Amino acid sequence: MALYPYTLQPVDLNLTDAEFRQAQTQLFDSNNQQLTRISTKTWVIVGIISAIALAGIIFLQGYSTIIFWLMLVGVVIYLLARTYGLKWYVKQEFDKQISGQSMPEEMKTMKIGIQQHGLVMTMPMTNVPKMPKGYNSPLVRGGQMQQAIIKWENISNWQETADFIVMMFNVEGQQGSQIIPKRLEKQKFPIGTLRNHLQEHVGIQGFDLKDKATDKYFPDPNLK
Repeated sequence: MALYPYTLQPVDLNLTDAEFRQAQTQLFDSNNQQLTRISTKTWVIVGIISAIALAGIIFLQGYSTIIFWLMLVGVVIYLLARTYGLKWYVKQEFDKQISGQSMPEEMKTMKIGIQQHGLVMTMPMTNVPKMPKGYNSPLVRGGQMQQAIIKWENISNWQETADFIVMMFNVEGQQGSQIIPKRLEKQKFPIGTLRNHLQEHVGIQGFDLKDKATDKYFPDPNLK
């Protein structure tokens, strides 16, 4: 008996361009909060500098306090730049990146299923992109459909947002991504099963923020 419910057959993904961008935006917003978060070490340094500046202002008089006022103003400017300024800059860069991207055509006709060994993707033969080595052997049905499986061990990162589960997979050094809308649960796609397998086989969710957001999470399908 299976531990979790699985799909009897793949369901239509029907991902729209609006959802494609919405998934990127939600993923960015989630990780952008981590990017602009100030570390404990930084807060300690800021606190020490502020304490020294306030002590100088309180116990000294005249022109001697100017340097301490400058220290206090510098702390305020740093905090504003580190939070609101950095957040604004990163958002501008993100908007520039996604403005030139479009959803891969195969996502419009793709069907998604889930089995114990991995995520099943089925699509018409005419829309099948070139798959990297490491996928299971294609299964052709009726000469019109082709199927591939992303095994759990091929998934390197994942993250859940309000409306989507986003995964990165790596096969033979080639990266790809897959967006799963949570609305598929209404079509009896077991989102809970997907989440459980990702937690078991991949671990804690999250993405590396060192690379550009759209390059990391949604590689250009035209790049080989």
